[in-house]
Amino acid sequence: MDGIIAPKADTATGCHGGRETMQEAARAAGKSEMMDRLAADYPRGPHDQPQSMCPAFGSLRVGLRMRRTATILSGSACCVYGLTFTSHFYGAKRTVGYVPFNSESLVRGQLYEDIRNAVHEIAKPEDYDAVVVINLCVPTASGVPLDLLPKVIDGVRIIGIDVPGFGVPTHAEAKDVLAGAMLKTARLEAEAGPVARPRQQSDLPTVALLGELFPADPMGVGAMLAPMGLGVAPQSPAREWRDLYAALDCEVVGAVHPFYTASIREFQAAGRPIVGSGPVGEEATADWLDAIGRAAGIGQSKIDLAKARALAPIQAALAANPIDATITVSGYEGSELLVARLLIELGARVPYVGTACPRTPWSEADRQWLEAHGAHVQYRASLEQDMAAMKDVRPDLALGTTPLVQAGKELGIPSIYFTNMVSARPLFGLPGIGAMAQIVATQTRGADRFSRMVSFFDGVGHGDTAGYGTQGVPDARPEARARYRKLREAKAKAAANQSMGS
Repeated sequence: MDGIIAPKADTATGCHGGRETMQEAARAAGKSEMMDRLAADYPRGPHDQPQSMCPAFGSLRVGLRMRRTATILSGSACCVYGLTFTSHFYGAKRTVGYVPFNSESLVRGQLYEDIRNAVHEIAKPEDYDAVVVINLCVPTASGVPLDLLPKVIDGVRIIGIDVPGFGVPTHAEAKDVLAGAMLKTARLEAEAGPVARPRQQSDLPTVALLGELFPADPMGVGAMLAPMGLGVAPQSPAREWRDLYAALDCEVVGAVHPFYTASIREFQAAGRPIVGSGPVGEEATADWLDAIGRAAGIGQSKIDLAKARALAPIQAALAANPIDATITVSGYEGSELLVARLLIELGARVPYVGTACPRTPWSEADRQWLEAHGAHVQYRASLEQDMAAMKDVRPDLALGTTPLVQAGKELGIPSIYFTNMVSARPLFGLPGIGAMAQIVATQTRGADRFSRMVSFFDGVGHGDTAGYGTQGVPDARPEARARYRKLREAKAKAAANQSMGS
């Protein structure tokens, strides 16, 4: 087995062993350095971690969006089955590879051998530039050593990463795990010698935008930068391997999604300055253009020209699209603070902004601005915190995750899913102003519909009394509740006694 030590982790409990148990198993299996890096890059908040989908969803999405990139998942079959939803949901039309295992093959180290064989089988240069292998929870906890895979096979890069749910808090940050690993490989290649010419390469010095953006946003940002003699590099996460070289060749990085810690580290290693925030509304746009221009060494006269050309139409658009509404903002995309800034500049009252992402130096300017304008900013926000804010404020519109939207509608509060409704529209410059104003106007005009809906369903059962097929509200059965509570307590007591005995 090429000197590989079989993992000692007890995998009998699988991914149901709990976060602490899985972390201890991963460290015992030789993954301490990786776990320390994840804890440093993606620190948790005061509570456990925000509610979100499986973090590997993010890494898988990044790989599926890249041309000539294959992805292999290593994890429990149930997890892999669920994650393939990503490829269908986003219409990737891409096969997701899977290396199955059982307890015996995992403990004996055969899973690593199977992964290595799969990588050799799929790494064909005529088909792929890179093969991504993602360890999910159980292989990570068991110490499956993806770092021992060959780095290159026949010119095809092999990128092995661990994305355990007990180590990466959100799927948004899991995007950074893969994006950062790819940037590191591309940076080392460029430092070692000539690399393939990017398909898209600007003749101007460029700004690399960091984060998954609405497709039209980079073009709008490019128009703002043009008076300074700057262009826009391919964004990261990239759509093609050669785009990574063009991104690394930038003059300055715009961390418009400020939680890409691993990616920022690679840009800094390449000597690129980092600028936070983004060009939303008037004040943020002015500050951002100033910061980008200074970081790129642009003269003040050109910076002022770029600001003059961008800000005059923005001021007119803000005046033409006023918002008179109270709005709470929450989500897990990483752009929540920028969206809240734009809403406030449009005239909205935004008392609460929750984001599942962590506080970083590159979101500080936005946090300070929002708090100065009366907003409470909650990093690593839990669903409970977002819900409490919505119920306390009773806004005219709530932007948030699916469960928050569901709860808002049950309360008669117009609510929309941040990811599908807000992130699916432009954010920067003039297009962002128009899109945001339209979203708010459309949703707040429908407030009466929600009131009628609440009245229509008044008296219908909730929670375990919800359903259909009965007349009226189904009967509550307290005796059944008591019986099952006693069974749960007895089971927990037996488990505790067994643990003490062992």
